[in-house]
Amino acid sequence: RFQFTNSRSRRSSNSNKPVLSIAMTAPKTSPMMLLLTQLLAALLITFQRHSLAAAASAKNDAPSTAAAAVTTSIHGRLRLPDPASPLNSTRVTLNDGTRHSTYTQPDGSFVFYRVPPGVHLLDVQSRQHHFSQVKIQLLEEAMDVPKCIEYVFPGAPKQAIPHPLELTAHASYEYYEPRQGFSPFSMLKNPMVLMMLLSVGGMVMMPKMMEGLDPEQKEQMQRQMAMQQDPSKMLTQMFQDMTGTGEEPEAPPIEKKASSKAGGKTARRGKRD
Repeated sequence: RFQFTNSRSRRSSNSNKPVLSIAMTAPKTSPMMLLLTQLLAALLITFQRHSLAAAASAKNDAPSTAAAAVTTSIHGRLRLPDPASPLNSTRVTLNDGTRHSTYTQPDGSFVFYRVPPGVHLLDVQSRQHHFSQVKIQLLEEAMDVPKCIEYVFPGAPKQAIPHPLELTAHASYEYYEPRQGFSPFSMLKNPMVLMMLLSVGGMVMMPKMMEGLDPEQKEQMQRQMAMQQDPSKMLTQMFQDMTGTGEEPEAPPIEKKASSKAGGKTARRGKRD
């Protein structure tokens, strides 16, 4: 604070005009103001220390940042087996597209910019054609000469390919089965039709098979057919055949013929009588 005082008693030796005197007095300082001043000073000191630490860490990380800034570009092109077939815009990714993803141009070319060193896996996300996977290795000492290895499918034999990449589709995806036309032979795949044809064939061939049989075989077949009409008889006959307890067929009777000697004796007896 400044205090202005008009002193009339003090006069200069050269002039009779009053002299204006200025007196400066120190303000009274309260304990609260002292505490706030100390807190502000502590905050300034802490901020200065953090600034110095951040500057030192940035200076230490400068070489690693410069090394990470080394990048390159990956060029390639997609092709179809038939050059006349058009290729739609296809998505191409590096490492599942987490950081690098692009789409092909109308001529099938694609480019990945600012690719860092390391091992990267290139995939073609096509819904119509199957392309190979390419594993790309970038070394910091040779960023301009990437090593590219092609896999037709995961687990397939690998082969080295040059850069820029030239990938040709190996196959096309088929999501629908083509409709087949009508064919009479398709009816033979029906089991009911097969059973009907076998029954008709048996009915046609049975009379012809009966013609070449012996009378005894015909008689036996007729017995079997008669037994089939009575299931109980058929089961009894089957059980007897399995156990061997069936009745043996009776032997046909033997006809006795009179011999010439017996006839001569009978004639002699008649003459005697």
